[in-house]
Amino acid sequence: MRRTASAAPSHSDHAAEGAGGGLRTEFPFRLPRGYVDEQGTVHRDGVMRLATARDELVPLRDDRVRENSAYLSVVLIARVVTRIGTVEDVHPGVVEDLFASDLAFLQDFYRRINAEGHTRAAVTCPSCQEEFAVDLAGGRLGES
Repeated sequence: MRRTASAAPSHSDHAAEGAGGGLRTEFPFRLPRGYVDEQGTVHRDGVMRLATARDELVPLRDDRVRENSAYLSVVLIARVVTRIGTVEDVHPGVVEDLFASDLAFLQDFYRRINAEGHTRAAVTCPSCQEEFAVDLAGGRLGES
């Protein structure tokens, strides 16, 4: 029996595979605190799509990122989050207004869905000899 160990959010262990074995490109999430809009409405449920090469390259040309490399994650998250609650125009201003814990959650979620299969290593338990996979992924998005 092969098991996959992961602290990933509620999606399956094979996050990039859809129900029919096809590529899954969108992933639902629930923010720990939630985005509070101008009317005071709290939005917690959202969707993030897989990043493309363009999503990772375009922010590097953004003047805000050139001035402050920490802003990279704000621009990148804004590109791949397609919805937070009823907010469908997710832009850097929306991401800037997230609570720090929600931004950290989205950075980790981004890393997990986009690195799926590339940060896992097969290991064998020295006691019972059972084989399983562990996630070796490192720090948050934008960190070295």
